[in-house]
Amino acid sequence: MKKILIIIGAVLVIFIILLYWSLNSTPKVYGTSTIVNLDNVDSINFKEYDSLTISASSLYEANALKKLMQGEHYREAWATPVKVPVVFLDTLLGGLTIVKEGGGNQTKSLKLEDSIGNKYALRSINKTPGPLIPEFAKTLGLENIIIDGISAQHPYAATIVAFLADAAQVLHTAPKVYFVPKQDVLKDYNEDYGNKLFLFEHETESKTNWTTISNVRTIIETDDLQELKLKLGDTLKIDEHALVRARLFDLFIGDWDRHAKQWGWVIKEENGKQIAIPLPADRDNAFFNISGIIPKIISNKNVTPEVRPFTDDIEFLPGLIHDFDAYFLKSTAASVFIEEAQNLQKLLTDPVIENAVRQWPEQIYQLDGLDIENKLKSRRDQLQVYAEEFQRILVEKPYPTSPLKGSDDVEFNGHYLNCFECY
Repeated sequence: MKKILIIIGAVLVIFIILLYWSLNSTPKVYGTSTIVNLDNVDSINFKEYDSLTISASSLYEANALKKLMQGEHYREAWATPVKVPVVFLDTLLGGLTIVKEGGGNQTKSLKLEDSIGNKYALRSINKTPGPLIPEFAKTLGLENIIIDGISAQHPYAATIVAFLADAAQVLHTAPKVYFVPKQDVLKDYNEDYGNKLFLFEHETESKTNWTTISNVRTIIETDDLQELKLKLGDTLKIDEHALVRARLFDLFIGDWDRHAKQWGWVIKEENGKQIAIPLPADRDNAFFNISGIIPKIISNKNVTPEVRPFTDDIEFLPGLIHDFDAYFLKSTAASVFIEEAQNLQKLLTDPVIENAVRQWPEQIYQLDGLDIENKLKSRRDQLQVYAEEFQRILVEKPYPTSPLKGSDDVEFNGHYLNCFECY
């Protein structure tokens, strides 16, 4: 017994040594985009450029030990230069004005508006996960585990997800990758938003209809949808088929982070009723690639069941089903799940998947394209199995008893706190 304890202790000591060695191999805590062949960026007149070659970040470069301990992830994609357009806000789409600053725990964003009221967002591709780092991690010098974890996200996932969503007949926010130089329009935001790489996309709320759907009244976020339900009652319904299809599409692309604040709703008038069509947003975690000793421990289904890796199949579906699903879909018939899985399987053909991934720049495709293609095809083939299990899990999952994320200020009455169709 004593010998076993000594061996366990020795292994633990070696693990701790390797852990700190790995963490300290990257001293930086934040990285910005790196422009190729341009020095002294602040002196460059970017109005002379319509595009440039830039890498998203060099922060995630790693030696063999770091890759072993913290994962291979998409480090090369982050560090690989790609050609992107240069944009100025005063000329983009006829001119955009800044409404306010937004963003969550990781992402910096600016909310923008055009001359006719369409709303857009600039969302940083580089992340700042500082707010997510717990104090104990800072005390123990483990911050790099959180910071480096961003390398599991693909910097350009959102662009090909949009192509796949078009084929799947799922709404999306039409994200595009742009370089935004420092410019007068940014004013006080130049330091945080100038000379950086962004995703530019539609917002999930708008008084104008930028979609191809007809008879649209407005586009709103989930908390506003709930308030509208309190007002309209039974005359407001969600498009159940569209939401089931969108959620199965999430499983297809491996997007595990789908809380209520990451959805908009297109409100359409139809036969005297209001129909809410789901608008998914924020695809940061599509194709989430977890590897390495530490991430594997952290993402174990018994530790953080909701963080699921993008692999050939889904090994723990319960972790991907949220209060959001119980709130909107708990009473949805199994036949709807099966029908929408079959629809997706028909729409997401091999050529569609291959063409979507080919939308990436060639150098990014060469790094990750074939691997992602194969995983998407495998997941597509299993969608009906996932759909049936999804519905079975929902039947057993209780209704939420607290507000959905972002809905804390909604004053619920009756049972609308628990589900969208409760009375």
